[in-house]
Amino acid sequence: AAVPPPATAPPGATAPPAATAPPGAFALGVDEMRWALLRPPGEDVPRLGRGLLEQREANPLFRVRYAHARTRALLRNAQDLGVRIDSPARDPYRHPAETELLGLIADFPRVVETAARRRAPDRLARHLERLADAFLRFQDECPALPKGDEKPSAVHAARTRLADATGIVLADGLHLLGISAPDHI
Repeated sequence: AAVPPPATAPPGATAPPAATAPPGAFALGVDEMRWALLRPPGEDVPRLGRGLLEQREANPLFRVRYAHARTRALLRNAQDLGVRIDSPARDPYRHPAETELLGLIADFPRVVETAARRRAPDRLARHLERLADAFLRFQDECPALPKGDEKPSAVHAARTRLADATGIVLADGLHLLGISAPDHI
């Protein structure tokens, strides 16, 4: 049976079928919904569900936002520990995790340009995921902060600058997708 048309509809018109959404889709926030719609390639169907609300590693949006929040926390802690990121730069980036991170940061403008030209925001979303994953590996493998009685060094300063650059790129990418980049999670 057809749904009766609204009073202002032309004679003989029927109302469109009711939209159906997966269970829990309406519990998603704006950021989660945007990510779900922008992340899959254009030919794929977006997956909406409670998984986007879970704060765990399996959730790509959580990983990206978590990595951004970690960069901000690292900067706050570096300041508290007296790490001077304005100290003279040298080329201390020799660890594979550092060079991987540098490459992904340097690739960001090209990824944004390609995503815009091809109207493919999924390319940007996937780049942010790769960058977040690389940062989390970097954080595990390359201490950016002095430990114990250790004095802040040029390596600490350089790694803190690299974390700052990562956070800036993650925030810029999320904002280009219309998604917030929280400083705390």
